[in-house]
Amino acid sequence: MTRPTAPPIGEELDRLLRRMRLPYLRKTAPDVLATARAQRWDPAEVLRVLINEEVIGRDAATRRMRRKTAAFPTGKTFSSWRPDESSITEATQNALTTLEWIGRHENLAVAGPSGTGKSHFVEALAHAAIEADLRVAWFTLETLTTTIGRAKADATIARTVARICRADLIVVDDIGMLPAGQDAAEAFYRIIDAAYERRSIAVTSNIHPSGFDTIMPKTLATATVDRLLHHAHLVLTKGDSHRLAEALAGTGVMPLT
Repeated sequence: MTRPTAPPIGEELDRLLRRMRLPYLRKTAPDVLATARAQRWDPAEVLRVLINEEVIGRDAATRRMRRKTAAFPTGKTFSSWRPDESSITEATQNALTTLEWIGRHENLAVAGPSGTGKSHFVEALAHAAIEADLRVAWFTLETLTTTIGRAKADATIARTVARICRADLIVVDDIGMLPAGQDAAEAFYRIIDAAYERRSIAVTSNIHPSGFDTIMPKTLATATVDRLLHHAHLVLTKGDSHRLAEALAGTGVMPLT
């Protein structure tokens, strides 16, 4: 049986709720008011339920906006993460998923061979951070370089860096896949320096951070890594590529029929 539709709220109340910009309260008001009349709720309970619906709706909308703003690469979360197949120890995974390190403005560096789950794990942590009402900014070294380079061209570097550092967690993914020139090293340093002891940085790389001076100018690399690792959790992954294993097993695609 279908549930009977609750009678709509009056035009005057609807107009007031629109004017007050309470869309989630307005959407649920007919059902809540109908239930309240049937069960003879106390007026204070009616008000509590309606306001709670607005808060829940706004929080969900904020999380959707923050996920969109973060521009995650794949949308991978812990729902598709297989902890038993990761070379990251269970204790380390559990400790990082509490997100307490973000509250302490500590950093995270995950380094290891390609395909060992570095980006998946960090992206899942970033999604969890948004669910915990934190803000996330996601970059590759290339997109970060482009962003800072554009700001340099129109003389808004300080403003751009400040905007990026409003995020609680700043991710720079896939460092070391390509050589990084002066511009990339400078962009990376600017963010690490601005966020130092104020925000959390998470980086993934196929090389150990101590080897960043092999892919970018040594002076900038040394200063950057010094700040990055001072308050950082260094996690090293190992093993064969999960992507290659799936490809060889024929599970990376849908079977052809």
